[in-house]
Formats: sequence, C-alpha cells, structure tokens
Amino acid sequence: MTQPDAPLPLAALPAPDSVAPSLELIEALARDAVLALPEPHRAAALQVALRVEDFAPDDILETMGFDSPYDLTGLYEGIPLTEKSISDQPHQPDVVWLFRRPILEEWVERGDIGLADLVTHVTVHEFAHHFGWSDADIARIDPWWE
Repeated sequence: MTQPDAPLPLAALPAPDSVAPSLELIEALARDAVLALPEPHRAAALQVALRVEDFAPDDILETMGFDSPYDLTGLYEGIPLTEKSISDQPHQPDVVWLFRRPILEEWVERGDIGLADLVTHVTVHEFAHHFGWSDADIARIDPWWE
C-alpha cells in the first residue's frame, strides 16, 4: 500500500487526457459484482434496485450527517432481509446506491487498486447490509479499509 506522503505510482493514476469513467461504466461494474455473488445471495441481490448517481442527494447527506458529498461512496436503503416479514407490505423497493464521484475520488487517492475492485467492494458492502450484516460484521469478514 502507498504511504500517505509517498507519491502515487504513475501507472495507478489516470492519464491526464483520459475521460472519467461514466455512470454507465460504474453501473456495469456493479452489476458484474452482483452477478458474481454466490447463490442464494445473487438471487436476493437481483431483487434490489441499483442506482448510480454522481453524488448522494442532499437530503440523504443531511439525514446521515455528512458534511461533504465525497464522504459517501454507497448506501443501502431498505429493510434488511433478516428483518423482513412476508406479511409486511413494501413501501418502496430496496435500493443500493453507488456514488460515482466519491468512488472515483477514492480510487485516485488510493492509487493502489483497480476501479473494478473498488466498485465491487463498495457494491458488496452495500448488499451485505441488505443481507442483514452490520458494519462490524462486514469489517470482521472484509478488513478492506485497514
């Protein structure tokens, strides 16, 4: 891993004349990550709406207490499977949100991981919440941020 004050390896940085990865590319990478999930997780994940936006909507950022829109790369919005009942009437579909600009910002800042790997990690993390895992559960299984 690159040290905080060390320069990023040139191969890890996008070329100066490159075009930033699009919303469509981020969505395609996320959909690939969902399709790669093992069963029965894949079937459950395919029932969740996937939204990719540049940034989280202001009301979400405000509700969650974020000062900067760059602080939130993804979000699960819904009722985890572990809390659902067949007698519950859905009020809205469960949604996994991915936020392109914060993901791209982290990708460039890290400089040590491919974009597909980062999108996959954020996607799987948010779907883990759909499956009923807490952040602590996810951290025990996936020490990604250490």
